[in-house]
Amino acid sequence: MNLYYDAYSQSLSSEIPTSKNSFLKTMLNLEKFEIGQSYVTCKVRNKENNTVMVNIQGGSPGIDISNSLFNLTDIPKTAYLRTMIDSKILIRKLPVLGVKDWLLIYENTLFMLAVKDKYNELEILCVF
Repeated sequence: MNLYYDAYSQSLSSEIPTSKNSFLKTMLNLEKFEIGQSYVTCKVRNKENNTVMVNIQGGSPGIDISNSLFNLTDIPKTAYLRTMIDSKILIRKLPVLGVKDWLLIYENTLFMLAVKDKYNELEILCVF
């Protein structure tokens, strides 16, 4: 039985596509968050072993995808973000705003939990 962080995560769990042809997926190992005034950042390595910045901040939900983390031919419409918080699954659904050189996530809960250093892995599923 899966335990979910909140009711919103539980409701989103059935929405996530299961066919590998319908999404692109990456798993990020977030080693150390650096706290700024209204955001947190960390560095991750992409498949070519280059450093990519991840920026998480509060605000209206959305995500700017990093092209170096995905093999993009089109811009996805939606991204599902999934992580574990105290052995519970947290899922968020964010509209994709665009493509940048870094990964930029706007989501209040992920921001607050990053400030508290509550997670160190983040799975991103981009749906077209």
